[in-house]
Amino acid sequence: MATREKNIWILLVFILSGLVIGGLLGKLAATVPWLWWLSYEQEFGLQNPIVFDLMVLKLTFGLMFKINVASIIGMVLAIFIYKKI
Repeated sequence: MATREKNIWILLVFILSGLVIGGLLGKLAATVPWLWWLSYEQEFGLQNPIVFDLMVLKLTFGLMFKINVASIIGMVLAIFIYKKI
């Protein structure tokens, strides 16, 4: 059972690293004229964060995703590499 959980965590690390590296490459590709399409991005999430004011403690929750084409390609490549390992 520990082996299956370990594999799931490794898969999540692969996917997140693919998203991050792909996102960075997408930002860099925006400056190259023939790779502009890799930097096309979409942003979604909470525009205004949720704030809980408990007088003694103030909690703020917010989440925003900004995904570009290169990050999606990076995620797909990460899953492909994970399946090959």
